[in-house]
Amino acid sequence: MTTTRHALIIANDHYVGEGLKKLRAPVPDATALAEVLRDPQIGDFEVQVVHNASADVMRRRIQGFFTDRRRDDTLVLHFSCHGLKSESGELYFAASDTEPRLLDATAVPAQFVRGCMSRTRAGRSVLFLDCCYGGAFSRSSCGVRASGDANVLEAFPKDKPAGGRGWAVITASNAMEYAIEGDELTEDSAPRPSVFTQAVVEGLGTGEADLDADGEISLDDLYNYVYDHVQERNPHQTPSKTAEMQGELYLAHSRRGRIKIAAVPSPPALREALESDNVFIRLGAVLELRNRLQNESLEIAEGARQALEEVARNDIRQIADEACRALREVKLAPSAARLDFGPVPKGSAPQVKSVTMNGPPLARHCVAQPTRSWLRVDPAPDGLRVCVDPAAEGHLSGDIVLKGVADEAVIHVEALVGPAYEPTSPGRPGSEPPPGPAPWQHEPGRSPSEPSVPDRPPPHGEMTVVEPSHRPPSVPEPPRRPPPVSGHAPGREKARAWSGTHRAPALAGAALTLAGTAAVTLVLAVQAAVAAVVERSREGVYGNIEDNIREHGALTPLAVSLITAAVALVVGALARYDLEARRDRYDRRAATGTRTLTSFAKGLAIPSLILAVLASVAYLLGSPNW
Repeated sequence: MTTTRHALIIANDHYVGEGLKKLRAPVPDATALAEVLRDPQIGDFEVQVVHNASADVMRRRIQGFFTDRRRDDTLVLHFSCHGLKSESGELYFAASDTEPRLLDATAVPAQFVRGCMSRTRAGRSVLFLDCCYGGAFSRSSCGVRASGDANVLEAFPKDKPAGGRGWAVITASNAMEYAIEGDELTEDSAPRPSVFTQAVVEGLGTGEADLDADGEISLDDLYNYVYDHVQERNPHQTPSKTAEMQGELYLAHSRRGRIKIAAVPSPPALREALESDNVFIRLGAVLELRNRLQNESLEIAEGARQALEEVARNDIRQIADEACRALREVKLAPSAARLDFGPVPKGSAPQVKSVTMNGPPLARHCVAQPTRSWLRVDPAPDGLRVCVDPAAEGHLSGDIVLKGVADEAVIHVEALVGPAYEPTSPGRPGSEPPPGPAPWQHEPGRSPSEPSVPDRPPPHGEMTVVEPSHRPPSVPEPPRRPPPVSGHAPGREKARAWSGTHRAPALAGAALTLAGTAAVTLVLAVQAAVAAVVERSREGVYGNIEDNIREHGALTPLAVSLITAAVALVVGALARYDLEARRDRYDRRAATGTRTLTSFAKGLAIPSLILAVLASVAYLLGSPNW
């Protein structure tokens, strides 16, 4: 996707006009939608946001947005504001200075927006309307009716576009309903997106709107997803759509869909061989399908892959195993599962590394989706070119998700971006001495024999050369050390970096292991205790419950359960603390995994600890009397 994709978001939540109440949704609407549309890995739109503008400013920005566009431009306009209906049934969009009695002068008519969309030369234009129609103002307001049909889509008749190739309008609700902002507004309620825009943001951001799982979210995909999502949240609100468009309009990339290839079915003779009663004939058919997997034609190879998957599911074990071995050949196999760019000077040219995709053509065919904005992936003849943009400073950690027809793979990427320093040289024109006195120079007021201590250590990686005349003859020249080689940090530094980025997940995994151990040992202790009680009942008056408990070994697993459950809770708490204290060191996947593991560990450890304590108390109180 390129910069020919532009979006304008208009969000008005504060109104000076009498009768127009303040809305809470437009601000979070604009923020959330702008973020997901601007993300280069999702929408890759150039986004403008207009907040609480007057009617005159709104008209200027809207007309300017649609003017001077090209044929290959895609435009998205989003309204989050009050929608008003005049006495004659015409639709208007409220500005911050709108007066319900003077809609023509102080509001933006829907026909004005429709005219701008009709005259633009952009190839595709999409309008999203998330407006509170009619109910946005008090019923006592004069000049505008607060009930009845707003006739939203009638303001945008379905006709052939004049300038571009197509346009579409999607509304939060149909003509007879109001758009819902969620629960009732209270004084302490925090702003949050409306039901409609929240569905748009979630569908695009998570990729769940990619209903056909083809890796792209089309306009129809998004509308169908939003329709179902809004109806589920509020059955009284029905999104609507009208469109006049040729072909598909893809609004965003999907982070969840796999590649789909139109498969060419296997030849009839091969299909008959797969259905034969003779085991050897079916085995020969599997070998032929394995050969077809290597075909340069992706359609033929995909047809063979689908046939092999059916064999692997339904045939006898010998033939199914052969089919599984063939299918493993088309799994994604990048040459590297981890790329470490090492130290990278900030502001330098983008650093590039290559990844080779191994296997037959079907295994090399995939879509690469970076999870960070500083990562860029370009196709190469034999694989991928991974680029790191050193614009942001610090320890960068992200993933590249590879999605193929059969499976997924992840390439982890790390880089350490720091400030760029250039060495100074004696004869270099314009070179300046480093700040602060050199180690062999003395500061004013300090004895020459007393070593000078700089105010701060020089930045890491900086190399300084001093003129020989600046050194006293009694002080030998300090030995020069070669600069560190990029990408070859000492083992101790690598170990420290690993512990800093994997500590919380490791602790969470340990907590879950301890919690599971506590639950298992508690079950063993309960089983032993039950056996001891049964045996005590059989012995009658001559029995002793303490002897039975010890004989069946119930105390040892009970003590282990107590200890491991308590330790699991402590380790889980340490994992959550480390995650919060070092939030910048963990990516979203590591943070989500840590929270999930600690939640499971807590769910196992707390019941195990409580039951173990109760069992221990019951044993201590009851054993002397039984």
